[in-house]
Amino acid sequence: MEAVRGVTGRKDRHKTKNNSAQAVYHKKVSEECIMAEKFHFYNSLTRKVDEFVPNEPGKVSMYTCGPTVYHYAHIGNIRTYIMQDALVKSLEYAGYDVKRVMNITDVGHLSSDADTGEDKMLAGAKREHKSVMEIAKFYTDAFFKDFEAVGNKKPDVIEPATNCIPEFIHMVEVLLEKGYAYQAGGNVYFDTSKLDDYYVFSSALEKEQLEIGVRDDVEEDTNKKNKTDFVLWFTKSKFEDQALKWDSPWGVGYPGWHIECSCISMKHLGDRLDIHCGGVDNIFPHHTNEIAQSEAFLGHPWCKYWFHVHHLVDKNGKMSKSSGEFLTVSVLQEKGYDPLAYRFFCLQSHYRKPLEFSYDVLESMTGAYEKLIKRISQLSKDGEVQQDKFDEYRQKFTEALTDDVNTSMAFTVLYDVLKADMNDATKRALADSFDEVLSLDLIKRADALSEETGEGVDEETEKYVAEKIEERKAAKKAKDFAKADAIRDELAAKGIILEDTREGVKWHKA
Repeated sequence: MEAVRGVTGRKDRHKTKNNSAQAVYHKKVSEECIMAEKFHFYNSLTRKVDEFVPNEPGKVSMYTCGPTVYHYAHIGNIRTYIMQDALVKSLEYAGYDVKRVMNITDVGHLSSDADTGEDKMLAGAKREHKSVMEIAKFYTDAFFKDFEAVGNKKPDVIEPATNCIPEFIHMVEVLLEKGYAYQAGGNVYFDTSKLDDYYVFSSALEKEQLEIGVRDDVEEDTNKKNKTDFVLWFTKSKFEDQALKWDSPWGVGYPGWHIECSCISMKHLGDRLDIHCGGVDNIFPHHTNEIAQSEAFLGHPWCKYWFHVHHLVDKNGKMSKSSGEFLTVSVLQEKGYDPLAYRFFCLQSHYRKPLEFSYDVLESMTGAYEKLIKRISQLSKDGEVQQDKFDEYRQKFTEALTDDVNTSMAFTVLYDVLKADMNDATKRALADSFDEVLSLDLIKRADALSEETGEGVDEETEKYVAEKIEERKAAKKAKDFAKADAIRDELAAKGIILEDTREGVKWHKA
């Protein structure tokens, strides 16, 4: 499986080709907004909202924990990626240049995050009677199909773990040389007792989760010196039938799960990372272990800012693959739901709050999304953008985003724009600008709706059609059906189609 490098984001994915004043103006404004705004978000490492100060002014190196590609990603996983996408686009909107790297876990992730149980990739291969790499390819493709369907921009670098075995081996060698690792039972372990503070996120939280991880029904690894130690490299002693194995100084084997993120991040982003993203379930032990091995390897602090998204839940609790059938974006589509309506639903809530899913709520959000599109479709494209109004509301939108990625408040600003005392050209330009972050295809879908329904045409045409409809209505009332038909034909010749419905006469462009 090849790594995908240099995959550029599609910042203009929802723009349509036109020569309108607002499009020209928006380009001018974007070119002028080169100074990055101050940005604040909740840092899981400090447990407070911090001002973000990147290692290099104006540039952001970001790493995202990618999927373990042994099964489909459920909509809870996708919620995490939607909110991470909102962070990326918010930073870009505020003037930062973001380089984002994501791994694909195609080896080494066991069914327990604490290095116990069966390898997830091997389990997937057995379940479907395929090879591990066939499973990896199929579910990687499925993941990105759903990932992009909800408006997410692909990371700049996407790297499968199996591409980086030499990097993993090198890190293990260095950790052994420095005395942070040891060999036992054929495996190589990280020695957490060598650290001043292993529990870097929150001692109480991590220790509580550790106790859950070592309950009686969980297999204990007797090779460990300390219960918090974790595997850097497995040999064949773990699974004799492990499908993917490589030669190493410690025998034929494969990497532990935690090491891949550290090495892939350093490979593409250097030894000082700005932001590391993941779900709250990644905090312990995965991200705790990443920090431990990375800083022991480097000899200096590695990543200052950690961005974690809370769970999507339903009435039964957190969504997960272990509960049997689970919802995916593709399943929602099969049920008739728009993936962008699901994105709209997710963006209404703050990323640090659990979000409860139900079909009733999704129905409501779908209606709200369609109503928003319809409202924008009614805006005229004519006129010049009012610069003072544009700048005022763009700044309000930016302030919502830079205040802990408050996407709910960002929507409030959008609705305020639609109600504000400004011309339609300015409202359209602002909606188009805001959609760089919201990624809901606002203008594209509004214009498509206008074409379909006849909405969004110029006032002169609307007035002309309305007058003709009234003339036709009067002719039919007078039983002058020839004149009524002639009016219909006259409009049809001009590309206007009339439809007689129970609610009255409706019209649209041909």
